[in-house]
Formats: sequence, C-alpha cells, structure tokens
Amino acid sequence: MLYSDVYSSPFGSLFLESDGTSLIGLKNDYWKKNSASLHTNYTSGSHLSCIDLTKKWLDIYFSGHAPDFIPPLLLSGTNFQKMVWQLLLQIPFGKLATYGDIAHQIIKLKNLKSMSAQAVGGAVGANPIAIIIPCHRVIGKNNNLVGYRGGLNLKYNLLKLEKIPVESLIMPKISPFL
Repeated sequence: MLYSDVYSSPFGSLFLESDGTSLIGLKNDYWKKNSASLHTNYTSGSHLSCIDLTKKWLDIYFSGHAPDFIPPLLLSGTNFQKMVWQLLLQIPFGKLATYGDIAHQIIKLKNLKSMSAQAVGGAVGANPIAIIIPCHRVIGKNNNLVGYRGGLNLKYNLLKLEKIPVESLIMPKISPFL
C-alpha cells in the first residue's frame, strides 16, 4: 500500500509519498505535473511517523536551518543512482557542488579512470526525494544554474533560502527570475 500527504511550503505544495515506514518520494507541483512515474492510488499518510518526521524536517529546513536528522528513506533506483544520491546527502546545507565534483568523487571511490558528468546528471535528475536529498545544491560548471526536475524557480529559491549567493550564479538565457 502507498500513502501520501501534502506539505505546504513557502514555495508551494510538496507531495510526500510513503510505503508506510519510509519516505519514497517528495515532489513539488511542477515535478508532479511533469512526471510520468507518479503513483495514482494512495491512502492518506497523515498518521504515519515517517510523514511526521518528514514534515518536522521540512519545518526546520524552511525556517532557514539545517536539520540534524534525515527521516527514514527508501530509495529505489540503480546502484549507480543510489551512490550518487548518497553523495548528494553529503553536500552540506548552504554549499554547492558541480556535476563534475560528484563525478570526481565517484572516480576516487570506485578507482575509475573517468566518469561522465552527464551520467551523474542523469542520476541527479532521477532523484525521487527532492530537497531532503539535495539535488538543488548541484550546479553546472562555471557557476551555471542548470537542471532541476522541480523547476529552476524552486531551485533558485531553495539556494537563496540556504543563503547561497545566488547573484553569483549564471542564470539561463530564458529565466523566470528576471
């Protein structure tokens, strides 16, 4: 059985998905509308402890602070995707990494000769649990604000919330921020 609940964030509704014991998805409305992989049959999850912990985490986060815990997560994906998502969890609140930085971490961890930043980008883009697994903290090389399944507007606002100097980021030519 799958469960869901809604969290009202300062940037719109967030949709929480659970298997009953762990969070399996966290998406915003933009992501939800543009995703073919959403489940449709949910039971209310408002009574679940994992949903309560997720909401507590989000309350702390949206108050501008780094939560000191992670709610229980169940990640479904390839081994490579799960490795990338674990590396994303290591990016501190208020800090950024590039796709290339993550590729270099994988090169060291796996003793590889090379790793494609584009492959990392694919795994980052497949992240099912936005914000908590902080894919919004990943930018392109040369400070380019690129890619976010939840929409670049949300990514921009999340970085700003974390007091990251967004004015130093290079915005896309067609930007919703102008």
